[in-house]
Amino acid sequence: MKRLFRAVYGESVLHLLVLLASFALCGYAITRLLEGDWWGVVKWVVGAALIHDLVLLPLYGGTDWLLHKAVRGRRPGSQPRIAVVNHVRVPAFLSLLLLLVYWPLISQDAGTQYRNATLLSPRVFFGRWLLISAVLFALSGLLLAFRSRRAAGGNSR
Repeated sequence: MKRLFRAVYGESVLHLLVLLASFALCGYAITRLLEGDWWGVVKWVVGAALIHDLVLLPLYGGTDWLLHKAVRGRRPGSQPRIAVVNHVRVPAFLSLLLLLVYWPLISQDAGTQYRNATLLSPRVFFGRWLLISAVLFALSGLLLAFRSRRAAGGNSR
């Protein structure tokens, strides 16, 4: 019976049960989310999809293309292009993710509710975000230098 089920479904019974439970949990979460201001949720999801597809995707796609063009112009025999691009992509992604998540605090638009709840000023977040971004890029640059030095040392033997 187990073999027949696996042959028809492709996975075990446990896989199907976990999948059904996750669908039930997602359905419950969606009903709770749409219970209050469902129109606001729909506007937010549609707006976020449109902003991503029409603004952000061309922006970071174009930036990545420019980065590839800039690295391609390097002298022959230097660090491989993909490694350099990836060592710029990762800290840029993490920095922009932090900017997106903490935008109200970084832009100092958190309002009085944040100050009243924490007794802290949101003024420090912009400087901290810049510092974290600089550290991410510096660590990525150091890692790239370490890897390229190690690769050059390995090739000369």
